[in-house]
Amino acid sequence: MPIAVDIDVMLARRKMSVGELADRVGITPANLAVLKNGRARAVRFATLAALCEVLECQPGDLLRWEAETPAEANDVPVQERGVLDAQ
Repeated sequence: MPIAVDIDVMLARRKMSVGELADRVGITPANLAVLKNGRARAVRFATLAALCEVLECQPGDLLRWEAETPAEANDVPVQERGVLDAQ
């Protein structure tokens, strides 16, 4: 996936547990784990703002773009890449 999530990095820098962060942000530990492990398909700006407030960081400290390898790009169905079928 081209968007990498670095919540683990900020948690380590702040010496904070996932459970403490989830509690302070107001989301479940399970939902935080989905986001933290890069399995989330979306994140609300309110959640991102709360994460930044609690971790005292900027959104760019939590999210970064990584170029896909050609193999990764081919693994995503065409419809999910935003390309419409020409029929």
